[in-house]
Order: sequence, then C-alpha cells, then structure tokens
Amino acid sequence: MKVLLCIPTLNPGDQLVPLVESILSQTLQPTEVLVVDSSSSDGSAEEFRRRGIAVHEIPRSQFNHGATRQLCVDMHPDKDVVVFMTQDAILAAPNSIERLVAAFEDEQVGAAYGRQLPHRDAGPIGAHARLFNYPEASCVRSGTDRGAFGIKTVFVSNSFAAYRRAALVAVGGFPNRTILGEDTYVVAKMLIGEWKIAYCADAVVFHSHDYGFMEEFSRYFDTGVFHAREPWIREFFGGAGGEGLKYIRSEMNYLFRKDPALLGSAFVRTIFKYVGFQLGLREKVIPMKMKRRFSMHRRFWDGEVRELD
Repeated sequence: MKVLLCIPTLNPGDQLVPLVESILSQTLQPTEVLVVDSSSSDGSAEEFRRRGIAVHEIPRSQFNHGATRQLCVDMHPDKDVVVFMTQDAILAAPNSIERLVAAFEDEQVGAAYGRQLPHRDAGPIGAHARLFNYPEASCVRSGTDRGAFGIKTVFVSNSFAAYRRAALVAVGGFPNRTILGEDTYVVAKMLIGEWKIAYCADAVVFHSHDYGFMEEFSRYFDTGVFHAREPWIREFFGGAGGEGLKYIRSEMNYLFRKDPALLGSAFVRTIFKYVGFQLGLREKVIPMKMKRRFSMHRRFWDGEVRELD
C-alpha cells in the first residue's frame, strides 16, 4: 500500500522540528511526504527541503482548506492512501501512522482519523475538548449510525486523518472552495455512499488549542457558514443540539474537578460559540465587511469578492 503524507503549512516556526522528528520516528514511513506551503516567510520551506521533505509552494492567496488538500491528492495519483496532518499536530507514538493506515485493511473503510491528545501545556478548557471528542475506544461508523450519533456520525479532523483514494474519487474529492469543514464534507459524502469511517484511538497525535473568547466566536462563525452552505449534511445527519448539551455538561463536570475558577469563563465561552454559529448560519444577510471581521479564516472572503467581481 502506497501512502502519501501531506501537510499544508504557513510559517510553522518552532513547530517544524518536533513535527519532522515525529514523522521520521514512525515505524511505518510514508512512501512520500509532501508539504504544501502557502508562501511562508520564516524560511520553513527551505528547512523542510533541507531535511529531505518535498515542498510545493503556492501563493498565500490560493490556499483553501478543500482545494489545497485536493491538490495534494491530484499530485500523487499513484498513492493508495493519503494521510493529512496540520503543522501544529505532533505524532505522539512511533506507530501512529501505522495504526491509522491499518484501518484500511477493512475494504469498506473510506476514511480514518486518529485520537488527539492535548498538548502537555494545554489549559483545562482546551484539554477537555480533546478528551471529550477523542475517547479511548476505537469504533467504525456507517451511515446507518446517524440515528444513534446524529451529526457526530460525520465527526473527523484533518489534523490527523487518512483517506482511501478510491473512496475520495467515488465522492468527487474535497470541495473546491470551503471556509473549513472539507473533512466533514468528504466523510458525509462517503457515509451516504455506504463507505465506513474508522476512529483509531491507538493512532495518537498531540494537538489542541487554547482559544480566546473571540477566537471561539470566529471559529464557530466559520462553522456556521460551512453548514449554511452545505445544509444537506445537517438535513441528513441531524443537528448538534443534543451533542452540544452533552459537551457542556461534560465540560462543567471536568472543570469543577480540575479548575473551578474557569467555570464562569466556560459559560461565557459557550455563549460566544452559540452566537457565532447562529450568525454563521445566517451569513447571507450579513455584509461582507462584517463577515471578514467575524471570521477566523478571513482570506476565504477575498476569494468571495473576486468571484463577485
């Protein structure tokens, strides 16, 4: 099985060395590693090359979460499996890639994603998000599980995920233009098309974020925009209402045990997330100037303006 590992980058800075070292220590070495760099200004493209990793550079204005990943797939049509990571994810065990790719021994599995552990310096709120969304037990989901899991059925993360090329081709690949959620889009298509999705709890990376209030708002605004433009996903799999309440209860219990002083912050953060998501769902009536201000991925809107011109 030929495996491509693709990593989109933009000024990874201090993240570069631990990322590369974690890749080189893997028991299963990818057939090829490709960095797609959005014109970094920190010299990282040259440093990747110095360490023997292929780099394909694109203008920063051309980056898109879906199109850039599809570029990786299209550049290597001979690879059977494409693994994606983000520059801030560090492989946490020597067999992480091996365990992730092993999911494709089941010929019905179209995509697989690994378990994300919080970085060692993660705050309690960021740590809980990883512990809640990435449990200790592996599972395989199909489209028929939507009744039990709702929108959680399509949960996946390209911070550490792999795709069978044949399955990607079958669903038309990653979307050409999306503000985020390219992984959710593809997995939803696969599940509707009767492929299965594997969660591999023994394939682990360190990856977490400690977002501020406005960052949470912006991230959820962009998520709302994604679902507003792809309404078929929630129509088929359901909304996140029940899962959201379960998350809030879990977070409150976790913080009560770990750091009760953060309970108020978590409550305010939840409001910011909710408002951001609801505004994103209504993005059609929001002026472009405000969309840019609300959004975490502001360059996405530059493309929107170019398409209107």
